[in-house]
Amino acid sequence: MPGQDIIDDTTDDYERLENELVAQDRDASRVATADIDEATARRLVGDLVEDDVVTPIPDQRILVHEPSSKPFESITQLAVFHRGWQAATDADPEDN
Repeated sequence: MPGQDIIDDTTDDYERLENELVAQDRDASRVATADIDEATARRLVGDLVEDDVVTPIPDQRILVHEPSSKPFESITQLAVFHRGWQAATDADPEDN
């Protein structure tokens, strides 16, 4: 715009603020998965084995997440994966 002082133009500041607020909203709506300790992971995987969601393969020392067919050697990795997988499958399609 003619005659507009570049110092007084706050359009970029407003856009940065809006982008930051949108990012914060997205972060708040996501399911936390990284905060699983060993005991919690063992309980969750134990429940998943009982519910036939996870199949242990003792001779290969792996656990298979049946809905996704992904094998895991770590109980914690499996627990984190399952929480993320469950959050993704439970997500409302309108959110995407």
